[in-house]
Amino acid sequence: MTARPLAHTLAALGLLVTAGCGGSASPGSSAAQSTPTPSPTPAPVVQTATATVAGQSMTILVDTKGMTLYRWTNDKAGASNCATACLAVWPPLEVTDASAALTGGAGVTGKLATTNDANGKPQLTYNSWPLYFYAKDKSPGDTTGQGVGGKWFVVTPDQAPPSS
Repeated sequence: MTARPLAHTLAALGLLVTAGCGGSASPGSSAAQSTPTPSPTPAPVVQTATATVAGQSMTILVDTKGMTLYRWTNDKAGASNCATACLAVWPPLEVTDASAALTGGAGVTGKLATTNDANGKPQLTYNSWPLYFYAKDKSPGDTTGQGVGGKWFVVTPDQAPPSS
């Protein structure tokens, strides 16, 4: 076969492949219909994990990296009272977009919302409790903030809202 007929054959084959891969189907044809791609489910911002808390194994709330979340009994429903030096030891769980869907992983049954922290940034709340980390927790599963000052406690999935 010479170069010219081979080129024509390859060109014709290319047209057939192109016609089979795209274009519109004629009415009544059995070409597959495209289906819309579902939007991805938002990733949970809070999850549950099993941890040892004060010598007992229990289910607690953690962030997406597995770091323990705490509540402070000095906070009021939906309002953080932790500021300045407090925030250096108890950093808030801030969210980058307060209008984004706030979802919890399996076992997270309470209400997720936001409030503004002392820095004016949206801080995640769980059943109206503002959520914090403890600066001395270094690894996922650490719960060294439990009971600090008799006012800081890990958050559990069944955490009741603060009393008014």
